Amino acid sequence: MSPVRLPPLGELVNALEFEEPAKLTLPPSVFTAIAGGDRAAFDRITFRPRMMVPTLDLDMSVDLLGEPHFTPILIGPVAEQRRFHKDAELATVRGASEARAAVVVSSRSSVPIGEIVAQAKSPLWFSAYADSDARRQIDGALAAGCKVICLAVEPSAKPNWQRIETIRRGLHAPIVVKGIATVQDAKAALDQGAKGMVVSDHGGAGADKTAPIEVLPSIVEAVAGRAAVLVDGGFRRGSDVAKALALGATGVLLARPIMWGLAAYGADGVRTVLELLQNDLARNLGALGAVNLKALTRAMVRVHRR
Repeated sequence: MSPVRLPPLGELVNALEFEEPAKLTLPPSVFTAIAGGDRAAFDRITFRPRMMVPTLDLDMSVDLLGEPHFTPILIGPVAEQRRFHKDAELATVRGASEARAAVVVSSRSSVPIGEIVAQAKSPLWFSAYADSDARRQIDGALAAGCKVICLAVEPSAKPNWQRIETIRRGLHAPIVVKGIATVQDAKAALDQGAKGMVVSDHGGAGADKTAPIEVLPSIVEAVAGRAAVLVDGGFRRGSDVAKALALGATGVLLARPIMWGLAAYGADGVRTVLELLQNDLARNLGALGAVNLKALTRAMVRVHRR
């Protein structure tokens, strides 16, 4: 069987172009896990650009849960990354470190957390499911050097909230709850002491096909600055990230595009995808006349009806 011929890495100009090389690299059954994604919601949001605003001193940095981040773009948790590349999470954190991006490491990683931390030069968060084994996994991750804990909750799983209280007790690290889909979820997370939350669709649209970015504004309004509000789901461009930030998000998690880069090009692919996203975000901030993230406002975007 002849080797797969991939386009040179330097010829790819946006994150979307990495999907096809990943498809060529991976067996169909594996690629399915990171294929596609519904982007219709982003098409219903348009910018209201401003002209004649100097943005030469553009600053995309943000403070998240007490840590400075180069940009608000983080790599979301993805389990068992050896499915996509032989170097697995080690390649992901190496590429992320070169791009100065934080990584949320899954508790179901292919590589022990200590080895992942040893390779990282940028912030690492640790993601675990709110189940009976979570506290043991979390203690190990914190001992290894992770700074923030991301607890994933499943839809309609009411016992999750009691588990969060049990897990949080005595824990000296901020907790971010991932899987927030409604204002009620957000308020429950605040009641449980969460310092942050991720508006998420659990990898698939809900019954009403509402995308995370569409429910983001109502959750941001309900949280009212009491916690960091991040979002994931379908993000592929820096313009997507800018739209979420203008709607009130403090950070954005991306997973599939990063895995496309990992699958096709290893650590260099991860770095390149991130840098393309960061550069695209900078261009869009400049077009909006936003010299930093605090300058982004809801008035800079228009959300169109379906």
